[in-house]
Amino acid sequence: MAPALNHSSYDLVIQQLIPGYASLARLAVALLAASPLASATGSAVLVAGCGTGAELLEARSQRPDWQLTAIDPAAEMLTVARQRLAQSELDGSPAAAEAIHIHWQPSTVEELDAQAVFDGALSVLVLQSLADDGAKLAFLSALARSLRPGGQLVLVDLMRSERSPLQAQVEQAWLGFQRASGLTAATEDLDALSQGLHPIGLARLTALVNAAGFCDPALVFKALDVEGFLLQRRA
Repeated sequence: MAPALNHSSYDLVIQQLIPGYASLARLAVALLAASPLASATGSAVLVAGCGTGAELLEARSQRPDWQLTAIDPAAEMLTVARQRLAQSELDGSPAAAEAIHIHWQPSTVEELDAQAVFDGALSVLVLQSLADDGAKLAFLSALARSLRPGGQLVLVDLMRSERSPLQAQVEQAWLGFQRASGLTAATEDLDALSQGLHPIGLARLTALVNAAGFCDPALVFKALDVEGFLLQRRA
């Protein structure tokens, strides 16, 4: 989740960069909440790369019964997420009075000592930061190992679209969307977001998730080059 970015401005910048980002957390939680395993009361759910806590806030609103594990390799991000959830309680959010358990852990999913303990998982804009040199496969394999058979993963990532004569127009439209959204981020913030990204195409993603132990990805979200997929761990 681009830890080099100024954490306080992360969500605003991403909303100006990605069409529909403000609804992504709501969609991701709703998808997982409808899954066979995570639909049960008290399900254990992993948020891999929790960033500033958007998915956690939405989970508390939709499924306050979930037992959440929130991990991020950047301790600063965990701090921001915890403060954000605490502030929402002070602000009197609808879910503020609901009890919810969150286990916070400054680590990567590969470092988790978790073998088939989660009923579902969320990973939003994390895979794109990993190089396709074995790191992407290691990440996906660790997620698969952490899920019970049949557990589902909502994966959202920057993808490399198939090249076509219209791709240049898509890229130009993305710049136009950002300008129309009033993007005011500092140049260094935008550079932090763009550096070190490793998008892949659908064929490569399908090969990786199959090798990791998931079924073929089902497309559930698309906004320009950002796509969301629903995956299920094979039995």
